[in-house]
Amino acid sequence: MPVWLTTRFQIDLSRPRVMGIVNVTPDSFSDGGAHADARSGLAHCERLVREGVDILDIGGESTRPGAPTLTVEEEWARVAEVLKGALTLGVPVSIDTCKTEVMRRALDLGVDIVNDIKALTDDGAEVLVAAHGRCGVCLMHMQGLPATMQERPQYGDILSEVRGFLAARAGALVALGVAHDRITLDPGYGFGKAPEHNLALWQAESALRELGWPLLVGWSRKSTLGHVTGRPVGERLVASVAAALASVHKGAAIVRVHDVAETVDALKVWRAAGLLTDCTGSGRGDGQTERQSAP
Repeated sequence: MPVWLTTRFQIDLSRPRVMGIVNVTPDSFSDGGAHADARSGLAHCERLVREGVDILDIGGESTRPGAPTLTVEEEWARVAEVLKGALTLGVPVSIDTCKTEVMRRALDLGVDIVNDIKALTDDGAEVLVAAHGRCGVCLMHMQGLPATMQERPQYGDILSEVRGFLAARAGALVALGVAHDRITLDPGYGFGKAPEHNLALWQAESALRELGWPLLVGWSRKSTLGHVTGRPVGERLVASVAAALASVHKGAAIVRVHDVAETVDALKVWRAAGLLTDCTGSGRGDGQTERQSAP
């Protein structure tokens, strides 16, 4: 049974999992300000759990194009109380950060997963995760930095470049003693990639599975879906759910979404139709969440 090993949970990946986005920020590209304080952030976590989320992903720094960089103290002030509350809700909790010190504080609280858009390239980040011995990690590809990444992204062969980067970062962690089952990979759609890059990479996404690690994919509400459909960010629900299903069809193990209830329902329909068996190789069709608390 494929699993994602995390601090408190072994997450069964024999069927796709839904990671719910909790942006505790005033300036996220699609829901900035909606959950910008600890009370509303935690209330959103509770709502997502009721909707059937498998993993909560909590972040305090916007990564939209042109977003300013926060200090450690500014970022931590936004997420600390939300993380503490989320850890009581019975599901794995992920910290979405690229700062080593924020990772350290979150892991000290007992957070399960580090989700890093910079793939643990901050000073000391990979050593910190390796020393933890148990937490899960998601390594993402990004060209450039959030402030400037969408100005003029350029690639020769997008698949080869993304694949090579992710393979190198995962290999570096394994060399430090990080267990294979602790690692997932994210192609980084929308991060230093124009629509043509995102679509070319997506069409070849199944090739990234050949690296041997589960894929975590985030298409929710992104501008490339607007490019495809012609719809503004507030009208991309259908496109986002369709994109999640398409990525699952291509073999994604986890989909990172804003619209949890709708994505969970769509996956239930696919499961009822027998399509998830084809996508994941799992013969299960009972819809149960198979999560085991770590010893």
